[in-house]
Amino acid sequence: MKTINTEGQTQWFVMRDLKRSNAKLPAYKMLMEEKIELFVPMKWQLVIRAGKRVRMEVPFMQDLLFVRDTRLHLTPIVDRTLTLQYRWLKGTYREPMVVPDKEMERFIFAARSSSEPKYYLPEEITPEMYGRKILIVGGQLDGYEGYLLTTRGSKVKRLLVELQGFLAVGVEVNPEYIQLI
Repeated sequence: MKTINTEGQTQWFVMRDLKRSNAKLPAYKMLMEEKIELFVPMKWQLVIRAGKRVRMEVPFMQDLLFVRDTRLHLTPIVDRTLTLQYRWLKGTYREPMVVPDKEMERFIFAARSSSEPKYYLPEEITPEMYGRKILIVGGQLDGYEGYLLTTRGSKVKRLLVELQGFLAVGVEVNPEYIQLI
């Protein structure tokens, strides 16, 4: 088997930040300051700051971030930041997890198209949640294919967009754009 040297190629790396949730400078903020492209799934949460309850945007999973860069540029940053690590593929020796560009861009666009996306871990999605297979025709998500997310008591129609093995996002879809497949 021939190994391909991809160290100089820009890719979406799956990384983890081991800092505590109340850290002043989490890894995603540090990487943003260094002008490195990244995506962190965020959610709104009530937190107490200076004795007052404040609504803040916080990471959905504290230790999950997706970073788009070359391994050559990213490795020195990881080496000097003790709490920042690559996520490694199981059964390999130091082979970092990467997500294909198209899949990641599709996921990011879907997540950012909704004002309040709902994120799900793979183990949270039950077979009952998968509704009918749909195609979105028109609107921001034109051409997206996926499953209609069915949750009890919800009147909102959501399209389930998955990042296989990592995360899924349910984004609100206008019923007039839904076409059953």
